[in-house]
Amino acid sequence: MTETETETADATTAQHGATVERYVRFWNAETPEEQQRLASATFTDEVQYYAPIGVLSGPPALIGFREQFGQHMGKVAFNPRQEPQIHHERARLMWEIDNGGTRPFATGTDIMTFAPNGRITTITTFLDQPPEGFDPNAHH
Repeated sequence: MTETETETADATTAQHGATVERYVRFWNAETPEEQQRLASATFTDEVQYYAPIGVLSGPPALIGFREQFGQHMGKVAFNPRQEPQIHHERARLMWEIDNGGTRPFATGTDIMTFAPNGRITTITTFLDQPPEGFDPNAHH
């Protein structure tokens, strides 16, 4: 790699790192206004979210899912379990959902792809430790 290519790659990685930070803040947003602002800065208009519960399309679907989850669960925290890994327009974020219990409510890994503008275009979520009683076959 040339020095210019390395600088460009470093800048892209930093841009994607900032997007992943906004992604975490989106899941922890406390107001609809904050969710909307973060969604606009984080996701493309065509974002696709693939999870065991189904496929969600577009920022409004992600906002709706987050609102439903918050209404059902109350206050929870979506926290990274380690620094995200970022390379080649992709990121891997290992996370946990803390609901104040002695162990996380759930843990998982999100794989994200980025559009040229740095926003997230796809998210694929894997549950590493599903919530107690979760039936993965109930959502197919």
